[in-house]
Amino acid sequence: MLSQKVVVAEPSGLHLRPAGKLCELSLKYESKISIKKGDSTANAKSVLGLLAARIICGDEIEIICDGTDEEEALRAVSEVIQNGFGL
Repeated sequence: MLSQKVVVAEPSGLHLRPAGKLCELSLKYESKISIKKGDSTANAKSVLGLLAARIICGDEIEIICDGTDEEEALRAVSEVIQNGFGL
């Protein structure tokens, strides 16, 4: 299991479009990918789960990856979050 903390750079936070992009990216990996904000944890492979986390710009979140391709998954997910989801 690997984890990394990142700060959300997208000015609008994690609304529907970036949540969809993050979910689509996460589904490419076998590893379980979770996003933790405070005491709540969301499945990164679920758009509704990500939206329910209410992540806004400037929030520090923790990406947790667990599985066979966890290093690659962690690198890709943290990069897309730090780069504002490519929007």
